[in-house]
Amino acid sequence: MDRLNGSPRLMIVSDLDHTMVDHHDPENLSLLKFNALWEADYRHDSLLVFSTGRSPTLYKQLRKEKPMLTPDITIMSVGTEITYGDSMVPDDGWEQFLNQKWDKNIVVEEASKFPELTFQSDTEQRPHKVSFYVEKGKAQEVMKALSERLKKHGLDVKIIYSGGMDLDILPQGAGKGQALAYLLKKFKAEGKPPKNTLACGDSGNDAELFSIPDVHGVMVANAMEELLHWHAENAKNNPHIIHATERCAGGIIEAIGHFKLGPSVSPRDVKDFSECKVEHFHPGHEVVKFYLCYERWRRGEVENSQHFLQNLKAVFYPSGILVHPSGVECSLHSCIDAMGSCYGDKQGKQFRIWTDRVSCAQIGSDIWLVKFDKWELSDEKRQGCLSTVLLSTKGSTSSEGPIWMHVHQTWSDGSGLKDQTGWLF
Repeated sequence: MDRLNGSPRLMIVSDLDHTMVDHHDPENLSLLKFNALWEADYRHDSLLVFSTGRSPTLYKQLRKEKPMLTPDITIMSVGTEITYGDSMVPDDGWEQFLNQKWDKNIVVEEASKFPELTFQSDTEQRPHKVSFYVEKGKAQEVMKALSERLKKHGLDVKIIYSGGMDLDILPQGAGKGQALAYLLKKFKAEGKPPKNTLACGDSGNDAELFSIPDVHGVMVANAMEELLHWHAENAKNNPHIIHATERCAGGIIEAIGHFKLGPSVSPRDVKDFSECKVEHFHPGHEVVKFYLCYERWRRGEVENSQHFLQNLKAVFYPSGILVHPSGVECSLHSCIDAMGSCYGDKQGKQFRIWTDRVSCAQIGSDIWLVKFDKWELSDEKRQGCLSTVLLSTKGSTSSEGPIWMHVHQTWSDGSGLKDQTGWLF
């Protein structure tokens, strides 16, 4: 990846549904905890890869529904599509590789002869993936018979059964594991192999991820029987694969700590930031910490006191300014003063703030330019903005981090915010 100058410190490759995303967690707390940890401690020197059975259409739909980060790489459609960055640029080399001994028309024709198989929606039928539903008791028999028919046509395919109902037919060279192996080989050829890779999953189509050499693996606590069965048969004594005690993203954080891959305490689990000491200063950590303080203020989870506001003021230059999208400038200190009136106004409500794509550049001996997307969820309504911040450690009077000198925000919906307090936060 061009974003990093050298080898990634850590590359996390995670399934989405019931792994990174917990659909039984309406508050999305485990996901938000992972988000805070990643943006605070890993985004600047590591890679985040989402590996999902979802098609691009359903993947984008999930991103609108859940507070997900923007990955560096997306592997979709059960490992048949690889894209890069927020614009999701496809990997043409991977597509060409999958064309070998593959004919989608023949696959559809032969599979249609099995009444046990029901086509999934059109969005799930991809150039290198044909997907069906099948009853659990009939899956193995159908897979064996269909595989023999396709082999007679000279096709080299792979049939994957997962989730107790999903049956996917792919080129033999496809799959989540092969896509990961392809990426690792590509990074090695570029002289940037990840120092550590952690694969995360919960179902049968994630098993291949754990078969790649030199990769750590975590089966989240809520992993399905099919994956646990695979582990018992194939990797029971493999110390590089664990079955977490925590669900979904919580299990991923648990694995980071278990394998000692880096920091494993999410800023969301830190109650008192004055006691939060980091080994190496990084602007991303300060940004995440600051917005968590604001979220807690609005939710009424911190003490309503002038002492809190004064400590918050201490991280701003007295002459620091906010530049609103309209061009109006406002003193950062006056924004803090305006916070007093909104204490606890989101108490008991679904109000959360998270940052995404935090990037920074050191532009002076003690000055950093930091850019990030800041998202706010309030009563199921979500809005975001691109923020630019100047941070400086020179002359800081705060024990909690650097001083914020300047903030500029551009709201994605172009509407700006209605009140002065909202301009900053």
